[in-house]
Amino acid sequence: MSNRRSSVMQSGTPSRITDDQMIELISKLRQLLPEISHSRSDKVSASKVLQETCSYIRSLHRQVDDLSERLSQLLSTVDADSAEAAIIRSLIT
Repeated sequence: MSNRRSSVMQSGTPSRITDDQMIELISKLRQLLPEISHSRSDKVSASKVLQETCSYIRSLHRQVDDLSERLSQLLSTVDADSAEAAIIRSLIT
């Protein structure tokens, strides 16, 4: 990998991410991804890890949206002043 990376702002001071730091970050991402962390192959390219990360984040967003919609529907079926409604509202916000 090239050492010419875009600057990253940390506490207001630009710094460069080294190749070793990039490898470590990709490794950490790999461990968090269900599709890759359970893969039998130890060799997964950095671009594949980043693609899977983006896909996984989109999937999580969809799940959050779906759950929010389900909670909203559930809230519409209970008494607005009930304890159940208060719990549902706290989960949505």
